Amino acid sequence: MNRHINRRHAIAAGAALASTTFLPAWAQGTTPLRFAAVFSDRDIRADMMRMFGKDVEADFKLEVYLNSTLYRQGTELVALQRNNLDMGNIGPQDISKQVPAWSLLTSAYLFRDANHLGAFFASDMGTEMKKMVEDQLKVKILGPTFFGTRQVGLKPKKKINVPADLAGIKLRMPPGESWALLGRSLGANPTPMAYAETYTGLQTGAIDGQDNPLPNVQNMKFFEVMSQIVLTSHLVGYDLLTVSMKIWESMTPARQQAFQAAADKAIAWSTAEHLKREKELAESFRQQGLDVYEPNIDAFREHAQKIYLASAEAKQWPAGMLEKINAMR
Repeated sequence: MNRHINRRHAIAAGAALASTTFLPAWAQGTTPLRFAAVFSDRDIRADMMRMFGKDVEADFKLEVYLNSTLYRQGTELVALQRNNLDMGNIGPQDISKQVPAWSLLTSAYLFRDANHLGAFFASDMGTEMKKMVEDQLKVKILGPTFFGTRQVGLKPKKKINVPADLAGIKLRMPPGESWALLGRSLGANPTPMAYAETYTGLQTGAIDGQDNPLPNVQNMKFFEVMSQIVLTSHLVGYDLLTVSMKIWESMTPARQQAFQAAADKAIAWSTAEHLKREKELAESFRQQGLDVYEPNIDAFREHAQKIYLASAEAKQWPAGMLEKINAMR
């Protein structure tokens, strides 16, 4: 495998080594696997990767770089495709930039909950969408890493009940058109900003709010610079645990099976932990003085679906798949 890293990546890697967000490699495996992600070492998914690394250590030495210390948010997929990175936790929004049909899987109010998400990716429809990525991007998807349902957190104290109440609100979104569309579907003014800059953005007033699952709000301490959390539940948050096709195809069938089983185990554990944490955090934030409440969800859902169905992205969606996903039980 080509292990060349340009000067910028070498500097980033050096920073990661000096950072507390770098997780030391598991020492037993002989083949190194470099994994990069945007989340911090306090994230449940960091423990997920520790679990995964332990389960594959007989064959691989997992090296984990977090907090975008090796690759900035949104660039991990291209690094995988170029074989400069071995594994990543990739946003479906990044996949949709190259595979337009995937924009369906980034739309608001598509999946009801973590079970619905998992059932989709285990279905024939999910297999079809994963195969698109394998064939077109040469990246193997191991499974969806649920990290909670996205809620709107705001610094202003303005009460939010319907999408019109978010008009003019500068809502931080990750960079990219799919994310901007999500922000517009809520009625807000989407403002692109890196995840690591969001706390400062809220603190300084560069943005009025952000949307993230409650565990992320806790991990990144966004609650310190917010006054309220609006439980819009507009997107079941997930990324995709991926491995480069070059690494995957270098494994024997038996090793592939063991590798996939280790991923399935770690993802299932992480999902359960996120669901548990979400239940605990809503009440915890109330006790810390934040206003935590549910708006008119039907109004948000109706507005979001109208925006999405009128978008150019909807023209790229696989015929009939939206209806089939909605009908899944």
